[in-house]
Amino acid sequence: MAANLVSLVMQFLTPDMIGRIAAALGLDRNKVESGITGAVPALLAAFSNTATQPGGAQKLADAAKQQASTLGNFANTLASGGESSLLQNGSQMLSSLVGSQNQNALTDAIARFTGLGQNASGSLLGMLAPIVMGTIAQHQGTTRVPNANGIADLFASQKDNIAAALPSGLGNLLSGTGLLNSLGDAARTATAAGSEAMREASATRPVDAARQRGAGAASAPSNWLYWLLPLAAAAALLIYFAVRPTEEVAQQGMSKVQNAAVEAPDLGKQITNSITSLRTTLNGITDVASARAALPKVQEAASQIDKSGGEVGQLSADQRKLVAGLINPLMPAFNQLCDKVLAIPGVAEVLKPSVDAVKAKLTTLVA
Repeated sequence: MAANLVSLVMQFLTPDMIGRIAAALGLDRNKVESGITGAVPALLAAFSNTATQPGGAQKLADAAKQQASTLGNFANTLASGGESSLLQNGSQMLSSLVGSQNQNALTDAIARFTGLGQNASGSLLGMLAPIVMGTIAQHQGTTRVPNANGIADLFASQKDNIAAALPSGLGNLLSGTGLLNSLGDAARTATAAGSEAMREASATRPVDAARQRGAGAASAPSNWLYWLLPLAAAAALLIYFAVRPTEEVAQQGMSKVQNAAVEAPDLGKQITNSITSLRTTLNGITDVASARAALPKVQEAASQIDKSGGEVGQLSADQRKLVAGLINPLMPAFNQLCDKVLAIPGVAEVLKPSVDAVKAKLTTLVA
């Protein structure tokens, strides 16, 4: 059985890897995860469209060769703070393969589908494009060196898989862009099925309501029972006022849970942003003078992490685990950078107390 290219890409994008990507981009993990489910098949659809254009399959084969080592190096590149180079290279590659107009159409569709916004969606696509091409290179490498014919055959065999993986809402957004043309009937069937399901769901509600009213009319009580209606109404009012406080308490409890679910990613993002800012500051230190100049920024970042960490302590255990999942991927590279900077002669006397306080706080957050 032929491999499913969408599944191969998603196998690389484990929950841990998604957390690392979200942290590197400074985005909400849940939105990134949702965006990935649409962006991966959308990118494959766009590349499939490129494969049908004159010279397009060769362009894809060349790009696959260049990304052959991407999957093996991706995590280390993120850990070492190389997300900027990944984004730049990925965005440039995407533009060269699909064209700037189609790249903009992809970005707009993902932004509308996820609610991430244009810039964040563009960054997500730039981060994912090398992963997709690296997966293609790895798959082709198991049988042959990536070449135009092999790439063309691969995408021709993947039409149904790509179309089936496209969320219906995203498929509708892309249907007028031409990016799904290469998928042919498979894309039209999937998109039409999604649209029809939405229409049926909308149409069923008033029909069901009408049926319920009809059923109620058919089973209307006989005239001799009508005198019971006032008593039933009074009983219903008594039950309503007795139960209402309990319902309000339950609703308030649910609201608190929902607020906590929203608060955890926000706090995680605040802390990862502080770590990123601190890494930038530390990277600029080369001697004692630059360490003294950087001290206020280090202390400011430490204060912000301490404040956010205090708020994390008020979350539930599950929410704290979510925050820890965002921070943990950044720790190895951050600790390595701290050790490198503190090893510069004379710098430890200036920065070590503040740096140690930050490391201790972060350690408690990921424990």
